[in-house]
Amino acid sequence: MKLLFLTCLLMFSKVIAQPVTNYIEKVYEIALSEQISHERLMNADNVSASSNNFDVKYYRCEWEVDPAVRFIKGKVTVYFTITSASNTISLDLMSSLVTDSVKQRHTLLNYQHLNNALQINFINTVPAGKLDSVSIFYNGIPATSGFGSFIQSTHAGVPVIWTLSEPYGSRDWWPCKNGLDDKADSIDVYITHPALYKAASNGLLQTETQIGLNTITHWKHRYPIASYLICLAVTNYSVFNNSVQLGNINLPMQTFCYPENLTIFQNNTPLVLNALQFYHNTFGEYPFIKEKYGHVQFGWGGGMEHQTSTFITTPNESLMAHELGHQWFGDKVTCASWQDIWLNEGFATYLASMYMEKAYPATVINNRKAEIVNITSAPGGSVWVDDTTNVNRIFSGRLSYTKGSHLLYMLRWILGDSIFFKGIRQYHKDPKVSYGFATTDDLKRNLELASGKDLTAFFKKWFYGEGYPSYNVEWTQVGSNYAKIKMNQTTSHPSVNFFELPVALKFKNATQEKTVIVDNKTNGEIFYRNIGFIADTVWVDPDYWLITKNNTTQKITDNSGGQNMVQVFPNPVQQQLFVYLKNYTSLYANISLYNSAGQLLYRKLLTVNGSEFIEIPFGHLARGVYFIKAGSGKDVKFVKKIVK
Repeated sequence: MKLLFLTCLLMFSKVIAQPVTNYIEKVYEIALSEQISHERLMNADNVSASSNNFDVKYYRCEWEVDPAVRFIKGKVTVYFTITSASNTISLDLMSSLVTDSVKQRHTLLNYQHLNNALQINFINTVPAGKLDSVSIFYNGIPATSGFGSFIQSTHAGVPVIWTLSEPYGSRDWWPCKNGLDDKADSIDVYITHPALYKAASNGLLQTETQIGLNTITHWKHRYPIASYLICLAVTNYSVFNNSVQLGNINLPMQTFCYPENLTIFQNNTPLVLNALQFYHNTFGEYPFIKEKYGHVQFGWGGGMEHQTSTFITTPNESLMAHELGHQWFGDKVTCASWQDIWLNEGFATYLASMYMEKAYPATVINNRKAEIVNITSAPGGSVWVDDTTNVNRIFSGRLSYTKGSHLLYMLRWILGDSIFFKGIRQYHKDPKVSYGFATTDDLKRNLELASGKDLTAFFKKWFYGEGYPSYNVEWTQVGSNYAKIKMNQTTSHPSVNFFELPVALKFKNATQEKTVIVDNKTNGEIFYRNIGFIADTVWVDPDYWLITKNNTTQKITDNSGGQNMVQVFPNPVQQQLFVYLKNYTSLYANISLYNSAGQLLYRKLLTVNGSEFIEIPFGHLARGVYFIKAGSGKDVKFVKKIVK
């Protein structure tokens, strides 16, 4: 959920005219809105009071509202399966609302409505596994403390009502199971409202039936849904339709917007259609492919990713891309705890960042750089939320959003595009989490299955650990084609003493450049790489895949004494044998490799520019003893025994 103040609305208005401004600024605004909107909802008494002895299957919600009046009258029928035999269940419902009656089919039931919990008592014990239902009749004025979750307001002088319930606000205006542990399999929503208005909700519009001065609007949604993602909005909406081709499906896109903003919504909606195609092709099928995607305008800044029906204030491109990303990550797969909120917000930030990179490739480097500058603006902080009582910590723009997003960048860098996206798609459709709830371990498990890699160290250091590395790269030009590279690292926080990462190094001179990758696993590790020319500059992580800061490079002149020095390593050898000639006095050198029987296996004549470096492939050779010789012409200056 994202709610912003008027200042943020003005920023969004500017962005519509100039859509390629720094995306990281939008991430800050989104995170700030999360903090604001959840401040009221994270008090100690905001723990779900519903009992855990039943599993919700279906809600039929029948609501009566008038946008000019802050009031709701409702009948909510809950279908459920009892998981352990009981004669009672409890739902969440604020005590400020009045419960008129509770029925089990046509039979009145006893109930107690205290301390924001509605306890329903059955006449007989309901056995485990039984599918049953109850209907709750209620009415009242939803709570108005804080920002609220049921809003009655105006736009251009016209009344409007909308709801916004993440994470525990659903109970403010309807009886439900309000925690992050149970999704209804499907819902029907019937909204009775004055006939001059339109009503929006989740799923597909079924009917609009006028009865006297009122209209009953029926919406149907046939996918699992968390209670906080169920919504309604009523005002004098202008409605228009688009569609987008997703594979063989022509998906409807339906927009409900204020009449005074019709033009801007019509002009900008094609942008989210582009993002729909991109996400569908990249991360897997749009999760609600049998229904629709939609936008509903509401009165606070930013947006809220209600399932199939995103509430949005202004159709800013990056904001629309962020909220759309939640349909995959946040709605279909929902984080199972606040400690794992990055599975919602880090993913949505990453998807939007990917979309903006695709739409505006010239901004890639600057945006990634800005993200890393934000992440490394403090030396500590983990993506794992270590204090779930602190709303600012949960919805930290630096950690849950931006660092969470960049963890995905780094996993993509480590695993490669093909394996990374395979693992993400596998996670997204994993039966254990699909249309349900997930933890970070679920993501890790699927990435490991796709890659065959053990990612325990990565998540231990990057998800649970704090801080980031800083590199000092010492390098020496070796001959005309090779570089000797020493990777030194310091870390910003004591929770991690070393980050193992593959690091890209771009070697350059005035006319040439080459990027090589070193898989740095220990501090002070030395690598030799064929760069193909004499370089004068090295850049660390030139495309900003990694979370690092204050990286430095230092060119070291090879001042080793002595002439005609030959180094051969490693010994024993596995795949590659390296031969390093230093301060060689002859213009030419002859390198030869023999087996133990004296047979010549390899020979190379090379021109030596003072020092030179070569690689001899060894992987195809059998285990045994070999001899390498180096000299000038017939003058053998060096003989070394090599073991494989």
